[in-house]
Amino acid sequence: MFNKYAYIFIISLLFFTFSAAGVKAEEETLTWQDCLKEAAKNNPDLIAAQEGVKQSEASKKITASALFPQVNASLNVSTESVNTSTNKNTSDSYSYGAGASQLLFDGAKTINNVNAAKENIKAAKENFRFTSSDVRLRLRTAFVNLLRTQEMLRITQEVFDIRRENLELISLRYASGLEHKGSLLTAEADLAEAEYQISQAKRELEVAQRDLTKEMGRLELIPIQAKGDFEVQDTALKRPDFEALAKNNPSLLGLVAQKNAAQFGVKSAYASFLPALTGEAGVNKLGNHWSPQDDQWNAGLSVSLPLYEGGLRVAQVSQAKALLNQLKANERSTKDSVVLTLEQTWAVLQDTMDYVRVQKKNLIATEERSKIAEAQYSIGFISFDNWTIIEDNLVKAKRAYLDAQAAALYAEASWIQAKGETLEYE
Repeated sequence: MFNKYAYIFIISLLFFTFSAAGVKAEEETLTWQDCLKEAAKNNPDLIAAQEGVKQSEASKKITASALFPQVNASLNVSTESVNTSTNKNTSDSYSYGAGASQLLFDGAKTINNVNAAKENIKAAKENFRFTSSDVRLRLRTAFVNLLRTQEMLRITQEVFDIRRENLELISLRYASGLEHKGSLLTAEADLAEAEYQISQAKRELEVAQRDLTKEMGRLELIPIQAKGDFEVQDTALKRPDFEALAKNNPSLLGLVAQKNAAQFGVKSAYASFLPALTGEAGVNKLGNHWSPQDDQWNAGLSVSLPLYEGGLRVAQVSQAKALLNQLKANERSTKDSVVLTLEQTWAVLQDTMDYVRVQKKNLIATEERSKIAEAQYSIGFISFDNWTIIEDNLVKAKRAYLDAQAAALYAEASWIQAKGETLEYE
């Protein structure tokens, strides 16, 4: 009976060993810095946010163009025919020239619009920072998750080895009459569960690779391996000034810029009640033949003043004021939320780091207890039931320690994101 189980163990072990080796041979190893550099170039959310900044910059130029002279060239060619009962008259006309206009005064409406556009550029840049911060959180989470699944696969393979060795020992004792069949069947079930957990871990690994590939902005999935450790770098052991940190948060700064733009918007709305003064000039050549020889020029001023438009400008002022008040309220709410999030994420980070230390001690103790229990069971000092409980506790302790380490890194990433740090943080 022992030879049968030994054969099964050897075949299973070789299968999982060579399978794992085959996967690793094709994998690309990436450090955290490698992922940062690639995401900074290729992440589509970052690209979209950068294009948003460019749009705001172009919008400002479009608005500011009204402050400069507007010059136009013209060319006209026409033929006119008049038919009477006695004859037919046809006349041609040609003209070309240039004209220019310059805004002289509009109550600073255009200037306020330009200042609002400048603030919108600031808001777009802060939105880019916010997007970069969010991408960093997702990228770091994906990287840590891949680290965790890689380590979990190693642990599950280690558990498989433990279950296999346990089954070998129980098979020997069962063959010699020192153990009952229930113990043997339990050991076989434990080995089957370990095989299932290896398969599950491999599937989780593929999902984690896909997630990290997505956040880096790659177009194709290539098997990758994360290279790193589970050490928390930004420990923030000393309680920071959350109010001071909140002032540099991009989500808050973006709202401040939008509020400033809205203030200029109110001024621009009031300026609509004032007259607009524009200077105009033009030079043309006219004639009935090409090329025309007659000169024509014009110069003058035009003034426009709205008298009645059904309450349009009053409504525009009310709308601009309401938008400003809304953004002021949003700014206050966002600041409170940012401060709260900073304190919450900092507290979680401290809790998870403490929990890592607890789980490490628990793992050390469980490993030592497992060694003692295995020796005791092999010589019959403890029962199978007691021994399996200790072995199960060892498996749980390994996984709990890994999960605690990963949770600490997740908490660190959330803390960094709460501070508004971007991909350039490292």
